[in-house]
Amino acid sequence: MKRILAGLLSVAVLVPAMASAQIKTLPGESVTINATVDAIEHASRSLTLKKPDNTLTTIKVPKEYIRFDALKVGDKVSATYYDNIVVRVKAPGEKDVNSLGESMLANPGTKPGFTVASQRVITATITAIDPTIPSISVAGPDNWKYSSRVEDKDALKKVKVGDRLDIVWTEAVMLSATAPK
Repeated sequence: MKRILAGLLSVAVLVPAMASAQIKTLPGESVTINATVDAIEHASRSLTLKKPDNTLTTIKVPKEYIRFDALKVGDKVSATYYDNIVVRVKAPGEKDVNSLGESMLANPGTKPGFTVASQRVITATITAIDPTIPSISVAGPDNWKYSSRVEDKDALKKVKVGDRLDIVWTEAVMLSATAPK
């Protein structure tokens, strides 16, 4: 499962988005993989999934999901990942934000399935702008730092070091299982 911060890779397009609007939604990706349950680790509540190209990926199943024990090695699963980012330039004097909300919803039916979602909201401050690369660096709560190239040099002229941004990113994973053939 991708971690929440992975969604921030979209910051590379964040500054061009801000140049034309104070609030911008950056639609994320929606990726679906079909896989087979290759291994189940009950103690850590982890599933190892084998994708069609024979690569393996491991996901953690939330403790709130009580039907974890119904999953079996060989079950066919479909996992869909989605993320989305909304960016807003903060007005001077606005309070900083730093929150994380998570939820889990079990899918009805005879085979196990669930949706896990999280939403992170932070205030980040632009710490550096390099128009020669072009790139931008931001910093947020808990010593979080991020730097990235920016596609549109002109967009960098519309923000400055010290500007603050609210970044809201949402991530969801939906997993459904079917019995092996």
